[in-house]
Amino acid sequence: MFPVLLKIGPISIFTYGFFIAVGFLAGIFLATKEAKRLGEDHEKIMDLCFYVLIAAILGSRLFYVATSPGMFLRDPVEILKIWNGGLVFYGGSIAALVTGVIFLKIKNIPVWKTADIMAPSIALAHFFGRIGCFFAGCCYGKYCDLPWAVTFNHSDSLAPTGIPLHPTQLYEALGNLGIFLFLFFFSKRKKYDGQIFWMYVLLYGITRSVIETFRGDFRGDYIFGNLSVSQVIGGVMAVISVVMLLIQSRRVKSK
Repeated sequence: MFPVLLKIGPISIFTYGFFIAVGFLAGIFLATKEAKRLGEDHEKIMDLCFYVLIAAILGSRLFYVATSPGMFLRDPVEILKIWNGGLVFYGGSIAALVTGVIFLKIKNIPVWKTADIMAPSIALAHFFGRIGCFFAGCCYGKYCDLPWAVTFNHSDSLAPTGIPLHPTQLYEALGNLGIFLFLFFFSKRKKYDGQIFWMYVLLYGITRSVIETFRGDFRGDYIFGNLSVSQVIGGVMAVISVVMLLIQSRRVKSK
């Protein structure tokens, strides 16, 4: 579509990076606002967002590099070029989760309550990120002959050009927007800390696993013959989230 949003002389502002930045800013704004509403220290939440942001970028990039190490060993400089796409959400989320838990434990901040604050923000940030993917052409779909198929024609697009494809980037953007809206309104009615976070994990795991079937870009090695790594991770996380929701719900009822 439009990989470069703006070009001023030798300086290029990439559309992918622009929407990633907008997503993080929107997520941070929402998280700090929710922290204030719940009487939590919003400045500590901002600090948390900073560390999580760095961990997410590093984790998502390293996970992507691990899917095709040969290409990056031949040209290590490519590892730094994140504006060309190549941020794997699950890699970033795992790194961010570990970093976040360590930060919360050090600062003695309640983990599950904070996770509930952050969950809608993650979905919102991811929505903007996938819009960036669409403009860059990364994370593209398989061949599609449906009325809403998209054809990339820009010479710098990361997607194959001149072929109608499933707009998987928009599928996931809409999925994340729907998850965000659900969590945002449900957060006012939650019954226990951790409920919003695990509902996010459940909904995203299912959504991602379904959309993976329409992806046409390189997915790494398949597991059990036809399941991508992301589908397996999404399925596992969905099962874990159901178990955690049941455990936490029973604990609340027993009290």
